[in-house]
Amino acid sequence: MAFEPKNFIEAFVAEDIGPGGRFEGQTVHTRFPPEPNGYLHIGHCKALCIDFGTAERFGGITNLRMDDTNPAKEDTEYVEAIQEDIKWLGFTWGDRFFYGSDYFDKTYELAVSLIKKGLAYVCELTPEQFREYRGDTNTPARSPWRDRPIEENLDLFERMKNGEFPEGKYTLRAKIDLASGNFNMRDPVLYRIRYIEHHRQGTKWCIFPMYDFAHPIQDALEGITHSLCSLEYEDHRPLYDWVINNVDVPSKPRQIEFARLGINYTVMSKRKLRKLVEEHYVSGWDDPRMPTLCGLRRRGYTPQSIRDFTDRIGVAKNPSTVDYSLLESCLRDDLNLHAPRRMAVLHPVKCTIVNYPEGKTETVEIENNPNDENAGTRAVSFSRNLYIEAEDFMAVPAPKYKRLFPDGPECRLKGAYLVKCVGCNTDENGSVTEVLLEYDPDSRGGDPADGRKVKGATIHWVDANTCVDAEARIYDYLFSDPEPDAAEDFLTCLNPDSLEIVNGIKVEKALADAKPTDSFQFLRLGYFAADKDSTPEHLIFNRAVALKDSFKK
Repeated sequence: MAFEPKNFIEAFVAEDIGPGGRFEGQTVHTRFPPEPNGYLHIGHCKALCIDFGTAERFGGITNLRMDDTNPAKEDTEYVEAIQEDIKWLGFTWGDRFFYGSDYFDKTYELAVSLIKKGLAYVCELTPEQFREYRGDTNTPARSPWRDRPIEENLDLFERMKNGEFPEGKYTLRAKIDLASGNFNMRDPVLYRIRYIEHHRQGTKWCIFPMYDFAHPIQDALEGITHSLCSLEYEDHRPLYDWVINNVDVPSKPRQIEFARLGINYTVMSKRKLRKLVEEHYVSGWDDPRMPTLCGLRRRGYTPQSIRDFTDRIGVAKNPSTVDYSLLESCLRDDLNLHAPRRMAVLHPVKCTIVNYPEGKTETVEIENNPNDENAGTRAVSFSRNLYIEAEDFMAVPAPKYKRLFPDGPECRLKGAYLVKCVGCNTDENGSVTEVLLEYDPDSRGGDPADGRKVKGATIHWVDANTCVDAEARIYDYLFSDPEPDAAEDFLTCLNPDSLEIVNGIKVEKALADAKPTDSFQFLRLGYFAADKDSTPEHLIFNRAVALKDSFKK
């Protein structure tokens, strides 16, 4: 069967490795180059799924390379977190793990070669002069140092490396075209002086290559065939190609750009996400309201749901904003198929079945997941005393209310018996303290399949004698504005109701054994996952997503 490209990137790759293509007969080789100055978020996930996924589709390989050419905000904590997130998504890089700083010596050597060719020079313009001399669409840029002799450039560049000059005194610039309509080609800076300790190189270097110079060299040295990157690098592609064509490297990768991922009700700027963390607007990078992969994982998102999301949004050339509800829909679809069903009561009201024998306890069988034929059933204890949701009882029913109320219709207790309400007890303030029920002992099983037609609803419950207390965390969008990036200050868009903590919920005893990130469907309430801080003594469940799907497919 002929290979059918899923998107324009795959079409380009198929052409490149096909007969007469620039990489004919070669193995497709991509790379994912995150900067280790923060945690990966859902936007990075699109890029890494494209990088790793494209290689997988063609039977190729992918390198993981930490882009640590800028030492200002890099940290080994982020390096380890990035690797963990990628593995969690199900991708692997084998033994092809690199750092951009691994190539500092070679990159310096190639910069020297450009100087010797007359294609680079040391410039003394200050940042203010850079802006002044940059020119515009009708005026070329200028540099008084462009024709500095090669030997003088070589001497100055070596002395820059040796730490003889202060920061900002000199830069190394490529000599390309000061009149270019593409401002990235107007003699861009290749190296700058920075006196800052590097997280791996220490103080060995005080000059650091710019990304636009280092990245194509790293790609070429690793034998990358296709350098897949986001659309903001499209105008940088001529510079990428210029570097590749003017230094001595073993291969000539092809850069292909795609549109970045935008999602409403969130921000994906690392600077803004770091601000949320450092100023304690959230509990950390893995706060379940954050768009980081570790935050989504903690909230209860699954690798399959996120990969499904990236597949559904596709690969495009034009930027667009995706509705957050699509991401939720992908999670809901995955958990609907795989998450075990359990019963929990968020706002408990005690019930007593007045005609059920005191002291008696029995077990009823309830399906673990009706969508999984191999999931089987579980035994749940049942007794005279139960807890139900407060909303499942009304002393004075609203019109068309089909749940429990005095002298109301029979309702089904999930997996157990038919019951009807015969009254309630209240406190001195009139608040309901106990709902009184009668059950039909001949209706055990309580499922519609028994042929009994009842007008009331099916109600979930937990046994008051065996249930366990827990805490539920109900999450909403972190921002109340669908476009927080458009605000003058994105912090003004924070949603004050993004987290509701519900204490004293009642859950099935079996949930006491839940491990962090274990996911469940709490019947009628939503999909929940055990939090990383959950313990048998203090159970905590995060609502990953509600049951209702608001996304229009």
